This record gives sequence, structure tokens and C-alpha cells, in this order.
Amino acid sequence: MSNELKKTEKKSTRGPTAEDIMLGFQQLRGEQRSLASKLSEFEMELNEHRLVIETLKNADPNRKCYRMIGGILVEKQVKDVEPVLRTNRDRLTELIEKVNEQLVKKGTEINEYRERYNIRIQGQDDLKQEGEKETKTETRGNVLVSS
Repeated sequence: MSNELKKTEKKSTRGPTAEDIMLGFQQLRGEQRSLASKLSEFEMELNEHRLVIETLKNADPNRKCYRMIGGILVEKQVKDVEPVLRTNRDRLTELIEKVNEQLVKKGTEINEYRERYNIRIQGQDDLKQEGEKETKTETRGNVLVSS
């Protein structure tokens, strides 16, 4: 066997390098941010649907209204638009629930990845250490003792 082939075999049996681990962690965090962004976008859209439905609730069903469909403003009647808005609202609610579940799963996956490869985040670990120091204090009578 050539020396290059032996080196690649040794690398593959060692496991991922520190760089590979960090790239994997950053990828997971990017996916989490993407899910959070989508969730926020869907929630804003849901709030817009609720606001329009609430506004149209007291309007005359035969009154003209305009709806943006694919960048084109279309003239409709309230009675035609309201059921579609309600259906979209219900679908958005379901979609938000699913994306929220995915976000929770991704958070769990990130935590497991951090524990598996012992990844520490600077700001968070400093806060944990300060919290541990504070919990080590105890009271004895009227005297505060700190270790």
C-alpha cells in the first residue's frame, strides 16, 4: 500500500477532526436559525390574516375588497375572500406547530451534539460557572459563608 492510502485509512478510523466537529455544529446552528426565521415569518403572516379576518367580520358580504395574489391586485367580494382567509389561517396555524416541533427537535439535536463532542460556548459557560459559584454559598445563622 502507498503511504497516502495508509494516511487516509488512519484518519478515517480516528473519527472527525476538530474542524469537522465545528463545521457540523455551525451547520446545525444555521439550520436552527433558518427554522426560527421561518417560524417568525409564518407567525407574522398569521397575525396579518387574523387582523384582516377581524376587520372583514363586520363588513357587508357583498362589499368590494381587493386581494393580492401573486403580486397582482384582484377585485373580489368579502363573501368570496373571507372563507379563503380562514382556510389559510388554519393551515398557517398547523404549519407553525410543525415548524415549532422541528425547532425543538433541532435544539435537542444541537444539545446532544454539544455533549457528544464536549463543545463549550464562551458566553454560556461563563454564566454557568458564575451560577455554580452562587449556589455554593450557604447560610449559617446570621452569617453568610461562601466557598
